[in-house]
Parts: sequence; C-alpha cells; structure tokens
Amino acid sequence: MEMIYNSSNYVVVEFAEIEGATAYGGGFEIVDKQSRRELYIAGESADQFRNQVQELIASEPSMEDVDEFLSQFDDYMNHPVTLH
Repeated sequence: MEMIYNSSNYVVVEFAEIEGATAYGGGFEIVDKQSRRELYIAGESADQFRNQVQELIASEPSMEDVDEFLSQFDDYMNHPVTLH
C-alpha cells in the first residue's frame, strides 16, 4: 500500500498486486475527504486509471487540476469511510 496523492480534498492509495492472490489484485482506493466516501478500483479500471494519471502527471498539473480529475469519480463513491 502506497499513498500516491494527498490533498485537502482527496487521497489516493495504490495497492500492489499480490502474487498468487485470486480475489484482489492491485488497485486504487480514492477517498473524498469532504464527503467521507471512497471507491476501490481494480482490474481493467485500475489500468485505465493508472494510464490517465500518467498522462495527467506528464502535463505537470497543479493540485487543483488533480482534484478536478479525481472529482469525476465522486458519483461512484458510495462506500462510507470507516475507522477500524
């Protein structure tokens, strides 16, 4: 697990693929700090997300640009963040 982005609005954590795991491969957890909701993406969706992030980084974005990019996932964040 590696935090790859953290702003006042969002945090993105990348989970490495575990060799031999069948239920969960690598993926990303995107958390909207304001709504306290999160989304986990894996598989092809994670691959697409990774590619989009790489393209975004190549454009040397500001934090506002990255937050705007991440806001496109807000409607899919239905899982509330809970503390363990």
